[in-house]
Amino acid sequence: MTDNGPLITILDDSREIRDMLSVALEDAGFETMCFGRATEFERELRRLTPAVCIVDLGLPDKDGLALVNHLAMETSASIIIISGRSMVQEKIVGLELGADDYITKPFESAEVVARVRAIIRRNSPKATTLQDSTVQFSGWTVHFDKMSLTDPEGKDLNLSFAEAQLLRIFLDAPNRLISRNQMIETLGGGSEGNFERAMDVRVSRLRTKLKDDPQNPKIIKTIYGAGYIFIGNPK
Repeated sequence: MTDNGPLITILDDSREIRDMLSVALEDAGFETMCFGRATEFERELRRLTPAVCIVDLGLPDKDGLALVNHLAMETSASIIIISGRSMVQEKIVGLELGADDYITKPFESAEVVARVRAIIRRNSPKATTLQDSTVQFSGWTVHFDKMSLTDPEGKDLNLSFAEAQLLRIFLDAPNRLISRNQMIETLGGGSEGNFERAMDVRVSRLRTKLKDDPQNPKIIKTIYGAGYIFIGNPK
């Protein structure tokens, strides 16, 4: 563990993989903490604020997908899944449950470092101004000053900066079509070839927190082949 840059947590039951990723990420200027079991990771997470959580799905003591969903709902960290499961459906499920990226084993450590850098670059607070500290919509309240959401029952949820950026875009243009290209332009999208997919993942993750069923949306409606419309009636 170093004390140089953003904290990256690594959860994998393979010591070889943990050591390989830790060395590569620390050489790239990141701080790392490694865990072999989900219970240990979750206990330490109460006092940590990682920028990115790297999570293996094949954990010995907890379902990896359930953990990913919990992280997406309860923390502001970005999530990268690493897994030997290469089926397309597995990847789709992982992304829909809240992961920001999915890397299939075997992989090169340099690829993971590049993906971590891309996520942190996309999430950096440089493109969207989060004005209007509190906005209500569809029974929800977003607190941009605290980076949190309050659901209709009064429960608070954390927002990542990336999720807050996206929500700000939707709130600024209710009932209007917003294309992926418009999102990329507003958020200062880089040159990564998968940035459009990253926008879809970000929307999926925000939907998960808002408990908005994409098959029967009440807040964010998908216009296939075109983009999204926010129908949440902000106040």
